[in-house]
Amino acid sequence: MPSLGIRELGRQLRAGSITATALAETALAAAAKLDPTLHAFIKVTSEQALRDARQADALFSAGRDVGPMQGIPYGLKDIIDAEGVPTTCQSRVTDGQPAVADSFLAGRLREQGAVLVGKLTTFEFAVGGALPDQAFPLARNPWNTALQTGGSSSGSAVAVAAGMLPMAVGTDTGGSIRLPAAYCGVVGVKPTYGRVSRRGVAPLAWSLDHCGPMAASVEDAAIGLAAMEGHDPADPASADVPAGNYLAGLEAGVAGLRIGLMVDMLDQGPVAAEVARVAGLLASAGAEVSDARLVDQARLAAAGWVIHMAEPFAIHAGRLRTRYADYGVSAADRMTLGATLTAHDYLAATQLRRVAAGRVAALFEHYDCLLCPTVLNTAPGFTTGPLPMAPFAPARTILFNLTGHPAVSVPTALDAAGLPMAVQLVGRHFDEATMLRAARSVEQLTGWAATRAAHDLPRQADSTFNPATG
Repeated sequence: MPSLGIRELGRQLRAGSITATALAETALAAAAKLDPTLHAFIKVTSEQALRDARQADALFSAGRDVGPMQGIPYGLKDIIDAEGVPTTCQSRVTDGQPAVADSFLAGRLREQGAVLVGKLTTFEFAVGGALPDQAFPLARNPWNTALQTGGSSSGSAVAVAAGMLPMAVGTDTGGSIRLPAAYCGVVGVKPTYGRVSRRGVAPLAWSLDHCGPMAASVEDAAIGLAAMEGHDPADPASADVPAGNYLAGLEAGVAGLRIGLMVDMLDQGPVAAEVARVAGLLASAGAEVSDARLVDQARLAAAGWVIHMAEPFAIHAGRLRTRYADYGVSAADRMTLGATLTAHDYLAATQLRRVAAGRVAALFEHYDCLLCPTVLNTAPGFTTGPLPMAPFAPARTILFNLTGHPAVSVPTALDAAGLPMAVQLVGRHFDEATMLRAARSVEQLTGWAATRAAHDLPRQADSTFNPATG
């Protein structure tokens, strides 16, 4: 895939200097070359991609412009339905039958002329971990193929990071967009709860689930978000709010923005130091940066994990009783932990959710954005041992699933081992525009685009453990 952003690809498509069919063929060729090593795709939809591309070209030829994603290749995490394509959820439990209808967001992208190249790898039902006990090979990190990608939107992050696709769609229940974005060096956006419909998306935890874009740049992620959002009466959580205008102020900079550095979410180590460095860069660019704290944030985040255990068990309890052995070990173990919880536990967690939402909202009386780590480590290695319930203990993500605030992970630099580090920015409810404006400044101030361009991916690495085979 050319190392061009969606806006520039769109300009060339409209000028006639490239065609959607040629872009689709380039994406398919990249997948054929790289995916045998990286395992980003569960299924490459070659015929559909070329059909979608030809339709986009026909629209361009007729002078019809249906949106910025027209003719642009993209991929869907394989818990999201696309008509005529199986949704496997990377599990032996699913029937493998083609979806009978598009999910809301796939339908929106289809209407706007986007080109579906394939379904992308996930952890089983978006909750299983990186163990070789699933129905499909696990994705490999293109920065070092011996390392994990993070999850569960693993294939989405890898396909973008390796240049196979300019944009992919992921889901995020406790950090599943932002964590793989951080580990793989791409931008990942979890919008406000209700901004993007989950209709046609396999649920994990209905009160925490979000869908959003993953892309190589903040601008591309903003374009992707605008293409998939919209009110959907068929999703009870869908918010009837005006569409966001994410590009209008994207280049406005941070001068005058009030940014709270969440010092109680920091720790020791290079990623925490990188967050502090980014805070200094933002201050030098005119932002008003000051320390912010959220009382009892660790306890509030723990309430999110209680809900993250209870709701998946409620969804899967029937099949777990009859088909337990068909689940992978990590997914089954994590979901059955929900059976140990009581109604009191769940209700206590929902009460703490209200407390968390109120405390984060109170911070936004003083700040326009919050700044913190996405995760306090860089990509870890694979393991064959048991996985904890919270698969990325240093993560700083689930709190904002709990409160529903929008959050974006932005890559900023490489650590001493040459692995991506990232920061997380959080915005007010339905104010993704300000959050993305600050994220764009972070991207520019850190020079991430130049850092990324200096490295050819994927890198190969020897590993004693092959997650594709065990």
